[in-house]
Amino acid sequence: MNRPDGVVRYGAHPDQRVELHDPAEGSQPRGVALLVHGGYWRERFTLGLMRGLAADLVGRGWAVANVEYRRGASGPWPAPDDDVRAAAAAVTASGWRWSWGGPLVGIGHSVGGQLVLLASGELDSAVALAPVTDAGRVWAEGLGDGAAAEFFGAGPIELPGVYADASPIRRMPPGCPVLAVHGDADDRVPLAHSLDYVRLASGAGGSPVGLLEVPGLTHLGAIDPAAPHWEATVGWMAGAAVVR
Repeated sequence: MNRPDGVVRYGAHPDQRVELHDPAEGSQPRGVALLVHGGYWRERFTLGLMRGLAADLVGRGWAVANVEYRRGASGPWPAPDDDVRAAAAAVTASGWRWSWGGPLVGIGHSVGGQLVLLASGELDSAVALAPVTDAGRVWAEGLGDGAAAEFFGAGPIELPGVYADASPIRRMPPGCPVLAVHGDADDRVPLAHSLDYVRLASGAGGSPVGLLEVPGLTHLGAIDPAAPHWEATVGWMAGAAVVR
């Protein structure tokens, strides 16, 4: 991925920034894709995880805003949630965003999917790739090598409000149309998490929520633009949202 065409800063911390990429020259502008990476809240995972998707989307005519946010020791909860909401607001208010028009579509992977779902009220539509939908379930199942214990410092019995606040499945309905994309070979966030989220969200009313279940897709495969789910995902993005 080439160097960004611009940067939006939405706070004083070095990680409170968004890398901006213009759509490819000569392409038909589609809208703005707001990318949010995963990594189970750990600082060593960065927005670089999303650069493959960013390059693909730029080539298809999407402007891309790749979000970095506070996490780990420098960003205890609710900092990641606050930051993604602030990043979406800063991008929306920027002249860069309105130079492209079209919908603002959030695309989050893993914990990034959690954050995009929580920020769905700021978006025109959202794609959640192998999302974390229930932080308490991450704790109970010991997922991500004990990621919830490491990040939150205690369990949902000790911190019930924190875990509820961090769980999209507890904050229904989502604020925009949602597509969850999940593979049945995912051993980092099991497919059952998205199945349960989509079932409950679909019964909550409001915006439509769908699921693309992908045979053989792994957790990291969800952010591979060469994987079999991606064409259908991009097609959904093009038709799901009406700009507010």
